[in-house]
Amino acid sequence: MNAFHVHLMRHGAPHAPGRLLGHTDAPTTPEGLAACVQQVADLPFAAVVSSDLVRCAHAAEAIAAPRNLAVTPDPRWRELDFGAWDGLASAEVDSAALAQFWADPDANPPPGGERWSALTARIDAALGGIDRDTLVVTHGGAIRAALACLFGFGQQQLWAFDLPYACVVSLRIWPGAPRTAQIVGLWP
Repeated sequence: MNAFHVHLMRHGAPHAPGRLLGHTDAPTTPEGLAACVQQVADLPFAAVVSSDLVRCAHAAEAIAAPRNLAVTPDPRWRELDFGAWDGLASAEVDSAALAQFWADPDANPPPGGERWSALTARIDAALGGIDRDTLVVTHGGAIRAALACLFGFGQQQLWAFDLPYACVVSLRIWPGAPRTAQIVGLWP
């Protein structure tokens, strides 16, 4: 089978930036939505997949409609579940616990939250279901998890990626076992 492109777009700026939104269903600003639409105006793709959270779904719908494409909602593309921290600003979380989480999110998940390995497992499964040029509107953590699955990046390497709102990471993926991939673009 031939290679195809997967474009991973982070949702636009939410009304409450700087919070651990995770599974909190927070909408984006009108400017954040417009930034997403503009970012992919010239990008070719045959399908649109989206996290089922509103901050991604609204952008996916706004992008897909003028192209006469349907949006496939997929909850596997959700952000990491921050559990008891979900919706809080970093300053509202115990700083030592938050530092442990950032150092090793699998060994130190948020209270009642999701382990990093659970996020990467569901993202890996979601990637396995894509077989054509696709735009995926998702979250920063999900994009980092995809990069971990495809390239084996460690935590420090993943945190080094600057993924601003409405950015796009474009990948070329060759299916098969083992699946191989190449980063072909990053647009902030």
